[in-house]
Amino acid sequence: MNIKQAKQQVKNAMTAYFSKDEFGEYEIPLERQRPIFLMGPPGIGKTAIMEQIAQELGVGLVSYSMTHHTRQSAIGLPFIAKKNYGGKEYSVSEYTMSEIIASVYDLMEETGVKEGILFLDEINCVSETLAPAMLQFLQFKVFGRHRVPDGWIVVTAGNPPEYNNSVREFDIVTWDRLKRIDIEPDYKAWKEYAAETMVHGAIRSYLDIKESDFYRVESTVDGKTFVTARGWSDLSDMLRLYEKNGLKVDAELVIQYLQNKEVAKGFALYYDLYNKYQSDYQIGRIFAGEADEEVLSRAREAKFDEKLSLLGLLLSGLEEKFAAVETEEKVAESLLAAAKELRGAGDDALAALIAEKKEELAAAKQAGKLSRREAQIRRRTIAALEWAQEQIASPAEVTDALRALIIARREELGKAAQAAGAALENSFAFCETAFGEGRELLILVTELTADSHSAHFIARYGSEGYYRHNKALLLYERQQTILRELDALGDEEL
Repeated sequence: MNIKQAKQQVKNAMTAYFSKDEFGEYEIPLERQRPIFLMGPPGIGKTAIMEQIAQELGVGLVSYSMTHHTRQSAIGLPFIAKKNYGGKEYSVSEYTMSEIIASVYDLMEETGVKEGILFLDEINCVSETLAPAMLQFLQFKVFGRHRVPDGWIVVTAGNPPEYNNSVREFDIVTWDRLKRIDIEPDYKAWKEYAAETMVHGAIRSYLDIKESDFYRVESTVDGKTFVTARGWSDLSDMLRLYEKNGLKVDAELVIQYLQNKEVAKGFALYYDLYNKYQSDYQIGRIFAGEADEEVLSRAREAKFDEKLSLLGLLLSGLEEKFAAVETEEKVAESLLAAAKELRGAGDDALAALIAEKKEELAAAKQAGKLSRREAQIRRRTIAALEWAQEQIASPAEVTDALRALIIARREELGKAAQAAGAALENSFAFCETAFGEGRELLILVTELTADSHSAHFIARYGSEGYYRHNKALLLYERQQTILRELDALGDEEL
């Protein structure tokens, strides 16, 4: 299955394992909960989906790579204890708490989180001395003499032997105690994640054209070369930072993340071309409805790969605008909730609320429960409340200050939404003029429908261009369905 399907399988299992009966007891006790084992090639996104699941379920996350652990750090260090048996005192060996188990308790103490996920990566690559303890842990959730706390679900991951020479094969007894999920690279599944997390537009446009470069692991005379989903995601972050700081992006940077010379060279060349298209096509002027005839003519006569790149530029720019509007909506909602909470409250209520929100943010970040976007929303809310606090001269002014703040933010939100909506309509107008009713418009509508930020914006604010062309898309899809059904009937007759 692909990474999206695997995520849903894991999330469903988490929901089941967290289920309690009428007495507050877990329906499936810890000792009978099968640890989940994610088997898949490196860099495919196994760790990323665990972070997403923890955030979506609102639980804690403790992650460890087992290749970094020795037997002592995993099960604890031995010490001599005195015990009395049958009236006689004996010296016996005991063990300190495992570093891994202790980390779970530390997180619970520091954040107040009572339930979570203990994620152990590369468990089939542990050292020879740790292997027996690892197998015992998978069966009984115990390291040394210390058990995983109730409410903490064990999820593990590993690589197939063809990707790692250190892999140890589990026996049937061990496999029979695990929920095994096999994952394969799938660009279409990753593309949804890339849109949600705003992976750089150049990367998404390039992979739309060269999907075969999404994931590659090859053996050559010079050793293994590879390109992974993790590499593309990390490269995206670096591209944005290089652009922000005016630094040159070249093949030497790209190959640090895409460790295949052919792919790295291909993307580096495409990145330069992508930036050239951005300049040549004057994307900002298209959004403003000011594209001139020269730009329209070039778009009309361009090869299809260039048209795809242009559509990628338009979509990337629109998604950024939609995501910014969505973020401001969330901040406005948080501020409104804060205003309601402070209505009629005491003199120091605003300062106390700000302190509380800062503590909640720190605890949620430490517990791994926040996405980057959610953390940004919370920080902006806190900054707005601090600004309101600076404006008041007396506690009686708190309500008025918050009301003025909310009104001002709503006005800014309205302007941003109006500008984003205008950019969307102007993009449709440009594509209609340049491409007519060709497949380019179908691609534009399809990508807008698939992207969560675009879908949210259009559902909330509407779009005449989208609705107009979405009808054409639905008609086209229906025609294709009818043709497939007719083909199937023809095959049956034959």
